[in-house]
Amino acid sequence: MLPMGLTLALTGATGFVGGHVLAAAQTAGHRIRALTRRPQPPRAGVDWVPGDLADQTSLERLVAGADVVVHVAGVTNALDTAAFMAGNAAGSQAMVRAAGTRPFVHVSSLAARTPRLSAYGASKAHGEDAVRAHAGPFVIVRPPAVYGPADTQLVPVFRAARRGFLPLPAGQRAAFLYAPDLAQALVALAQDLVGDGRSAGGTYEIDDGAEGYDARALAQAFGQALGRRVRALTVPPVLLRAGGRVATAWARLTGGLPPLSSDRARYLAHRDWTADSGPLRALGLWRPATPLAQGLALTAAWYRRQGWL
Repeated sequence: MLPMGLTLALTGATGFVGGHVLAAAQTAGHRIRALTRRPQPPRAGVDWVPGDLADQTSLERLVAGADVVVHVAGVTNALDTAAFMAGNAAGSQAMVRAAGTRPFVHVSSLAARTPRLSAYGASKAHGEDAVRAHAGPFVIVRPPAVYGPADTQLVPVFRAARRGFLPLPAGQRAAFLYAPDLAQALVALAQDLVGDGRSAGGTYEIDDGAEGYDARALAQAFGQALGRRVRALTVPPVLLRAGGRVATAWARLTGGLPPLSSDRARYLAHRDWTADSGPLRALGLWRPATPLAQGLALTAAWYRRQGWL
């Protein structure tokens, strides 16, 4: 039986993926208790809980009365290993402690599959280890490159594609997933853990069903989305890594965060970011709904409405 009218404790709700999860949960008829570091405007069906992953008391307040925890929040860009570990490993451990025996949906990353590549991947792998020690039912989801409305990271890529060139790591195949599709999957898994629990204990890769795209296929998809011819401009891994080192050194001097950090360049240069969502789809809980070109077109349209493209 499909559980309805649940209360979800959600982290990351003010971010890109978490915002889509919040919307999908509301559409499914659920209430949300959402963690936030900053005051938020009132929203029907949402209880905003002040705090962050370093504040155990606020996490206890977040899960109070919740039927299931959906942990999306994490650190995707940082200048050092300590920051990644604090956000992705220690943060997940704190969330697991707060959850008690409540069902727990954990958003990890494909980067956890190869933790030696980057501090980011290592921190996500440690976060997964924390979740596997959870006292209640859990599921771990490893998304690939996620894109869609409200994403800021791909804006420069769209702008380059609009000029006819798509910069991509040389020799790479990478999986993609439209953010609203990921959100639907996470809500479906939350419902499953409270209900039949078919997904419990699993670690699932997720993508749009294509498993991955090479540079030519990505250029074609961006071209279809933007209505123009787009050529792939492949960047050798050695140049990616060099660019990451320069950008990180500059960021340390200026106090900012570079879009291409040294750590990010290392995993972006990896050739195999394909994904196999077959085991997840076999559960019968979810299927991807949005092909890449369609999702890119919807994303480009949203960017234009915001004046970003």
